[in-house]
Order: sequence, then C-alpha cells, then structure tokens
Amino acid sequence: MKHTPLKHTPLYDEHKKLNALMVDFAGWEMPLHYGSQIEEHHLVRQDAGMFDVSHMGVIDITGDEVPKFLRYLLANNIEKLKNSGSALYTCMLNHAGGVIDDLIVYYISPAHYRLIVNASTLLKVKTWMLKEAKIFSVSITHQETLAILAIQGPNARKKAAQVLSRLYSSDLQSNIETLKPFQFLFDNPLQISRTGYTGEDGVEIVLPSEHVIPLWRALRQAEVAPIGLGARDTLRLEAGFNLYGQDMDETVTPLESNLGWTVAFEPVERDFIGRTALAKQQLEGLKYQLTGICLLEKGVLRHDQTVWVDKQPVGKITSGSFSPTLKRSIALARIHHNLQHGCEIDIRGKYLKAEIVVPPFIHKSRKGDALS
Repeated sequence: MKHTPLKHTPLYDEHKKLNALMVDFAGWEMPLHYGSQIEEHHLVRQDAGMFDVSHMGVIDITGDEVPKFLRYLLANNIEKLKNSGSALYTCMLNHAGGVIDDLIVYYISPAHYRLIVNASTLLKVKTWMLKEAKIFSVSITHQETLAILAIQGPNARKKAAQVLSRLYSSDLQSNIETLKPFQFLFDNPLQISRTGYTGEDGVEIVLPSEHVIPLWRALRQAEVAPIGLGARDTLRLEAGFNLYGQDMDETVTPLESNLGWTVAFEPVERDFIGRTALAKQQLEGLKYQLTGICLLEKGVLRHDQTVWVDKQPVGKITSGSFSPTLKRSIALARIHHNLQHGCEIDIRGKYLKAEIVVPPFIHKSRKGDALS
C-alpha cells in the first residue's frame, strides 16, 4: 500500500536543527517537543514560547454577500463583529448540529473575512463551504503560501512586539501592546491577532512563508523558546479548551461540548446551519455534557477511559493528561447531564477516585481581561 508523504511547514529544517522529536499530526510532520515537554509547558506558563502552527488552514472569503453567507454558515453571529480588526470564535455545523470544525473568523472588511481552521479538518471544511456557498456571491480562497506562528505566555506579547517592530515597523510595538483580546492588526499579508490556544496571553502571527524563518530566529534571539505540540496539548487542556476530533466532532453538538456560549440564537430570525437541530435538542433537554475531571489518586487520565458513578458507567474521557501546572491528572469527559459529584475512573481495571469540576482547570488574567 502506497503511503502519502508527510507535509512539511516552512520551519521543518529549523525544527530538525533543534533535534525536535517529529511526529505525524494530521498528515504533517510536526515537532512534539524539543527535549522536555514539561519544561516547554512551564516556559509558556512562566515566560514566553512559540509554536509553529503553519499546518493550520487560512481561508479568505470575499465578495458582496460574505456577511450574509457567514451568518448562515456559522453558529456564532458575525454581526457581533462591529469593527474591522475584530475576531470571533465559533463552530461550523452540519445540518444535524454536529461540529464540522471550531475556528476563528476575522473581520477584515465588509467584503473580506478570514477563517483559520484546524489542519485535520481543512479538506472537509473547504468541501463543505464550497457546497453551501453555491447560492451566495462569494469567492473562497485557501491561502497556501502563508505561515502561522503563535507566541504565548505572560511575556509573549511584549517580546513579540519588540521583535516585530524591529523587523517591520516601529509603530507595531505600541499597536500590539494595546490590542485587546480577539482584536487583530492587518497589513496584508501580515496579520497579528491577540488570540491563542494555551490559556495565556499572546499573539498569533500570519505572514508569508518566506518571512517566517527570519521571524523565528529573531524570536529565539529574544529568548522566546520553541515549543512543541505536546506542551500545546497540556496547556490547552489546563485552560479547558476543546480539541477537535477528541472533545467534539460531527457526531456531537456544541451544546454537548461545553460550547453553548458560541451559539447565537439571537436574533431569532437568523437562520444558520444546524439551528433547527440545536433548538430541538434544547427543547428535549441535553443527555450529555462535557465537563472536567480531576483525579484524586495516582494515575494518568487518558482518552476513552470510562467514568463511573455509583457503580454505573456514565460516560467517557475525551481528553486526558498529567497537568504540569497542577501536578495532578486532569481530563475533559462527556458524561450524563447534571452529574455534579464524585466519580471513579476505570484505569486498567482499577477504579480510581476522581471529582467532577467545571473547566478551566487554571484561571489566568490578561491584565484585567477575564479569560473566556
């Protein structure tokens, strides 16, 4: 059987020079860590780290009917974006209310919006968008010559601002430092967003592929450490952020995935894909919820382990790992709705005590801005 070669980001050789452990992630050969996943995790929590996320998909949508199309396509309401340079987290649903992808939509101009989507869902998302866009006057373009760097941590925005102001424009330093969460700067092709996937402050930078190596090297000189996908996973788990394909997918709705806050049912006259199914689910009542689990004994929580309450199976762990910050094992789990007490986890036939909690597992502040 012929195997498809793994794809490489423009920073592949830089990762190899740093002796990164490379793994297959959604068809891309990506760095899992550069020596110690736990050390990389702590660097992001305590200082600043950078992630190569160039495997993610950048999709531009242009045309007179883009707002009309996105109001129909996305579960959250883009009318919340009052000014260009603002962004919104949302889900893209199928007609049964299942999650095709979770993504961020960026408002560049009334006739130009951008979506950044997961690498594992890119082909599916493009196919779905082209199918649903047939009755709208829009153009959909996958920008394949762009790279993405995420710089995250309490000192990330300051360090990124200093480096970017040297490489591009001195005005960037003050502009980046005054960005509010889910705002972005756009000077085509450069995009700098105050967004992230770690529970820390920081920025995500979209730029031409040929510019990403100089930026990577400049950030390293500014003591921003390269961080692999392993630490990215434990950081996002501590923050209570879902991972597509584990914590939600096309078989579950946002309401069952702790993402009900991303669904805009108002105004009532807005029709969006999946609305009818979600309204029915609301009316009938949820059977399952996505919640947090903290293990009270020694062990490690993993995907697909069974959660038990009163000697009855009540659900499954969707994501689990050891938390370097809390020094205990934590997980997200989809369990029967309204369970709010202790539970047990079946780990290799042993039933270990755990507690059901409301994520996030850690609470951080962004200079007074509450994390959402």
